Amino acid sequence: MVSRLVEYHIQRLKDKDPNVRLRAINELRLLGDPAALPALEQVFRNDSAPEVRKAAQRAGREIYEKSISARGDKKTE
Repeated sequence: MVSRLVEYHIQRLKDKDPNVRLRAINELRLLGDPAALPALEQVFRNDSAPEVRKAAQRAGREIYEKSISARGDKKTE
């Protein structure tokens, strides 16, 4: 289940202002919820602003790596 906060920021990724989209990406990065990965991938592949695409790529990579690491930690417990 996706939290309401994550859903809110995912919706902000569709804003026409690239600065709003960048802030939403940063918030999603800070939240670190893997549920945001598909939306970040869409932004990376389709956004019109290069800086927004790059930010989505970085955030997605960071969230993905943290989720893989967290899964690995759970396996060793």
